[in-house]
Parts: sequence; C-alpha cells; structure tokens
Amino acid sequence: MYLELDGQGPHYGQLVRALKAAILDGRLAAGARLPATRALADELGVSRNTVLAAYEQLRAEGYLDSRVGSGSYVAALETRRPPRRPPQRAEAQSRYIERARRVHVRGVARIHQGLRYNLQYGDPVTNPALSSAWGRELARAAAYTGLESPPAQGLPALREAVCDYLARRRGVRAQPDDVLIINGTQQAFALCTRVLLDEGDPVVIEQPHYFGARQAFAAHGARLVPVRTDREGLVCAELPQEAPKLIYVTPSHQFPGGTVLSLPRRLELLRYADAQGSWILEDDYDSEFRYDVHPLAALRELDGGERVIYVGTFSKALFGALRLGYMVLPPALREDFIIAKYLADFGSPAIEQMALAKFIAEGSFERHLRRATKTLKARRAAMLQGLRRYAGHRVDVEEGHAGMHLVAWLRGYTPERLDALIALARRYELGLYPIAPHYLQPPPRQGLLLGYAGLSAAELDTAMRLFGRCLDEMG
Repeated sequence: MYLELDGQGPHYGQLVRALKAAILDGRLAAGARLPATRALADELGVSRNTVLAAYEQLRAEGYLDSRVGSGSYVAALETRRPPRRPPQRAEAQSRYIERARRVHVRGVARIHQGLRYNLQYGDPVTNPALSSAWGRELARAAAYTGLESPPAQGLPALREAVCDYLARRRGVRAQPDDVLIINGTQQAFALCTRVLLDEGDPVVIEQPHYFGARQAFAAHGARLVPVRTDREGLVCAELPQEAPKLIYVTPSHQFPGGTVLSLPRRLELLRYADAQGSWILEDDYDSEFRYDVHPLAALRELDGGERVIYVGTFSKALFGALRLGYMVLPPALREDFIIAKYLADFGSPAIEQMALAKFIAEGSFERHLRRATKTLKARRAAMLQGLRRYAGHRVDVEEGHAGMHLVAWLRGYTPERLDALIALARRYELGLYPIAPHYLQPPPRQGLLLGYAGLSAAELDTAMRLFGRCLDEMG
C-alpha cells in the first residue's frame, strides 16, 4: 500500500493525515480492507503502536469500520474530490520557446485528416506491398544489427549506400565520410541553426518556401530575408547586399511553386555565396520523382562541395513514418555537424538504418522508385485532366514536371472567399490546402497546393469533379 508521510510532527499524526487523504480522494474506496497493523508498520518503518493509534483515531472520526476477526475497512462515506484547477500553461521559459510559440502553427498540413478526398501534399501511397516489404527488412536487420548505440554520424553501410545512390541518380560525388544520417529533413534545419546561426543572423529563404524550414529558422532567432522566385527559380539579382549566413533553396523542384532553378542562376548563386562567405542549404526533397524532364546538376556538384550542404530524405520517397534522411557536408563543417547530431540524440536508430542500407544495396529502393514514379505520373495526369475538365478557366495551374503536387491559382478570389471555398469543399469530404502558409507576406494571388500522391487516378477524377462543383457553387 503506497502512503506518503508528510514528515510533519509525530508518525501517528502523519499516518492519520495520509490515510484520510487516500480515503477522501478515492484511492481507498468504501469497503476497502486496510493492511494488518503489523504489515503496515513494517512497510512504513514505524512501530505497530503508531499504526494502532492511527487506526483508532480514524475509527473514532468515522473513517474506518472494525469487523471482529476480519480487520479494519474504509467506511461508506460521501466523499467528493475537490475540483481540479484547469491546467495552466507556464510562461515561456526561454527566448527560443517564446519565438517558437509565435511561429509554430500546429497541424497546417493535416487540417483535413480523415476526409475521403484529402489532397494533402507529401504522403505518398503508391505501393501497397511496401509496408510488408519494409517489415521483412526490419526483421532481418534486427537479427544482425549490434545492440550497442550506433555512431552519431550513421552506420557506415547506410552512408556507403547513400553515396552509391546519389552518384547513380543525381550525379553527386561524395564519400561516406561526407555523409551524416539524420532523422528527416526537419532535423537538418535544426542542426543548421545550431551549427551555423546565432540569434539575429540573416537567412535567405525563397518566396514562397517550405513553412517547416521557416519555422525552424525563426524559432532559433534568425532574421529571415525572403527573395522572390519566378519561372527560373530564385531571382539571384535580388539577393541582399548584406551577406547572409545561410541561403535556403529548393533548386531541383522549388517548393511549392514547382519551378527549376536555371543553370545560369545556379552559377550566379554559387558565385554570390563564395563572394559573401555564405553557406547554401540545398533541399533536394523529392527529385526522385521527375516526369519527362532531365534533372540539372545539383548545386553541390557544381560547387565541388565547398559552400553547399546537400540534404535528402527517405520520408518522401518511401513513407512518412520513416524518419531518416541524410546530409552531404562540406569538409570544413563535417565535424561540427557530427558533434551537433551527437548532442541532439546520439545517432539515428540503428536497426532502421541497417534495414534501409540493405533495401538500397539490394536494388529494392530503386525498383520501388521506378514503380512509384510511374504511378505518380499517372496520378498527376489525372489531376491535370480533371482540373482542365471541371475547373477550366477559373484556375491557372502551375504544372511542374516533378514531385507530388500542383499549384492552382484561383482567379478573382480574396482570402475570405478562399476560406469559404475550403469550408464548402470540406462538406463534400474534399480537403483543400491554401498556399498562403508558405509565404512570409501575403501572396499576390490566392492559390491552392493540390497533392496527388495519396489518391488513385479514379479518386483524383472524383476529387476534381467535386472541386469543380464547389467552384460552381461559389459562383
């Protein structure tokens, strides 16, 4: 029996108060049998006479009933727990959490969870057999992975597999020592803030951009400098005169606009970073999925690995529950990032790393990518056809030729009217996502981020028909 004595006064009085509290708050229910006096005395380290005296006091006050030959029992009392005070959120205990509370918008990407036609970006459902295949890989890996903590930099087998994969698919030449295994792209942002930034340091971000990166930088206290994008990607002519500490870009498939950073601008950006002493964070988040276009060389490959930190993730290519990604680091920063990773979590899970290393080395990963790319290409075509058929001239579509989403700009819509459209669509079980959260300032037009990775081609046709119906009803 657990009783906590308060240490105030004689043991007899402490025990009386502890038992009363247990009875009044319901831990000792009516009719419950109390321990024998000798057993409770031994448990609490007090004399038996102390327990006898406490029981007698509680009987006198009506808390206990005695039954000859049976012991002491809690009396049937009308007890009520005192009302609980509503939980109060503590004041921000650090500058970091004060900023994080301001910038963090919970669930931006998941506001329509559970809807039948949820056009959420970024959670691919392309291979129903992937779950069982991954389960088998995990079981195999568990059998031959050591039980000790993995190296903070990541298992050598996975770092080697990443290098081989990048050389084949992206033309990125790297050595295993250049690679750091991380828990998804979001950890890459966190590590960059710790290694590269102090409060107030300027960070260039694209406009528009991935809001998860913006939130990570802003919570750390960075000063965000948005730079416009157009059909050739980041407008390098508008980069600030003041040297930014970090430049965050998505050159292979600008998020969320869908453009590709042109080769002249890639070279211009690299010259700017070299002249200013800035670091470039190249987020290559979904370049595995390209349709009818040949990718340009990665910034890291053009740079030779001097100023560019290259980041990739397996969460988009496989499934969101797999929180594994990688950074390819410049030699000058390698040890600092490994230190930061070690201090963050000692290293990513070893069994998942080994399973993924085997999955890549045996060719299963690239077979999955070929199958997924074919499926996503068909879904993209279904969405484009549906938009042309059901939405027509009422939207302007940024088609893009990669990834898992499209951008649709709505003609003549205000922010209030867009909110009404999203609410109407929800009644039809259709989940629509505004593009505005990906802008630091309000966008020039109202638009939607339409994800097609989670629905079949037939479901996407239905979703676009419902979208057209909503547009009709909005007038």
